[in-house]
Amino acid sequence: MSKDIFLTNSFGNKKEKFKPIDPKKIGMYVCGPTVYDDPHIGNARPLVIFDILFKILKSKFNNSLIIYVRNITDVDDKIIITSKEKKIPISELTNKIINNFHKDCDYLFCEKPTHEPKATENIDLMIKMISDLISKGYAYEKNSHVYFEVEKFKDYGKLSNKNLDELVAGSRVVVSKNKINPADFVLWKPSKDDEPSWPSPWGNGRPGWHLECSVMSKKFLDNEFDIHGGGRDLIFPHHENEIAQSRCANDTKSFAKYWIHNGFITMSNEKMAKSQGNILKISDFKNKISGQVLRLALINTHYRQPLDWNDELIKNCQNILDKWYSVYTKVNQTYSLPNEILESLFDDINTPGYIAKLHELYNLANKGDDKDKQLFIKACNFIGLLVEDKETWNSYKMVNIKISKSEILNKIKTRNIARKNKDFELADKIRNELFENGILIEDKDDTTLWKYK
Repeated sequence: MSKDIFLTNSFGNKKEKFKPIDPKKIGMYVCGPTVYDDPHIGNARPLVIFDILFKILKSKFNNSLIIYVRNITDVDDKIIITSKEKKIPISELTNKIINNFHKDCDYLFCEKPTHEPKATENIDLMIKMISDLISKGYAYEKNSHVYFEVEKFKDYGKLSNKNLDELVAGSRVVVSKNKINPADFVLWKPSKDDEPSWPSPWGNGRPGWHLECSVMSKKFLDNEFDIHGGGRDLIFPHHENEIAQSRCANDTKSFAKYWIHNGFITMSNEKMAKSQGNILKISDFKNKISGQVLRLALINTHYRQPLDWNDELIKNCQNILDKWYSVYTKVNQTYSLPNEILESLFDDINTPGYIAKLHELYNLANKGDDKDKQLFIKACNFIGLLVEDKETWNSYKMVNIKISKSEILNKIKTRNIARKNKDFELADKIRNELFENGILIEDKDDTTLWKYK
């Protein structure tokens, strides 16, 4: 197997061998949530994908410092609007959503990033970057607004591979008489009396959305770093604007070396979005199914491709994990995973290929000895699967079971009497009733065993 990692770089849209800037200190920045509402399944996909990439990097560069930064946007127009609609203070809203977000990450078995900075904690650094951009001639102030002048940055549009006219025509540009060019984007804007506000050289106000990621990536990863990730919808304008303001403020020829973007999640082939009215929140699944089921569903398709979300996908992933748990055993922590097992993951985070490998390893574990089981469980654990014990896994099945344990045992007792009396019609009827209630039974000699489906 190749010991190298390959990633598809959105900057140029081609698969490239991953060569870190500094092999001893590898940096990854991923755009995190805007905390105005609880995360939905579309938000969950990058959480899981970049969690797996984090694991891949740590496995490959195990003697290096892997720094994973994921920000929290806690000042934004959507947050202000939602707090007014709910008639609650912004701090109360953001604290609640951040808390729920962390619970959702735990539910999906995502590792904590190395750093998780908030926008509101870094306003002073944003003001400094804006001042630098103005002094270098890349930004201008008008009527207490500060804008980045896109025509001053000759590489604008290279990430999205479009020229300036195409970008303006294909996006929802905010029209303003304050702008020199319609495509110029805001770095600072004045706040209304009832909105969050910070003092600045241009008056009391707040930063534009794009600025925070440039500032916080620089704070934790320096002017240039290895990987920047996020959803495909962030390529323009967010990531395009990050590149422009960061390179100009920091006087660099690059910003992030590799740009990694995951595809959309769809329902009936339509993008999952509030505007479509097809949002499924992560919390909707809690106490119903294990977060492992969602995790497997989210990596069932290659991260760059669209993923259509439906009940059949969930059912299939539930069944796969149920089968895999049949060989569950506690893993010896000293047991190491052979590098060749990770071949698919090293090839552009190819999770479907890795899942196919897991099916092969399961077949070996099902027929083999404890060593085969250890290998299979360890390989599952690497991508965050089979991380709950069997009893916890089975407990999720009981949530949707509407028949009590005593009722199950009574029905089995009645069925055994029916079998003894050769009333096979009644025995089959009871078996079917139990099956419809999520209970499987198996006759072994003079004993009837039962389990949840």
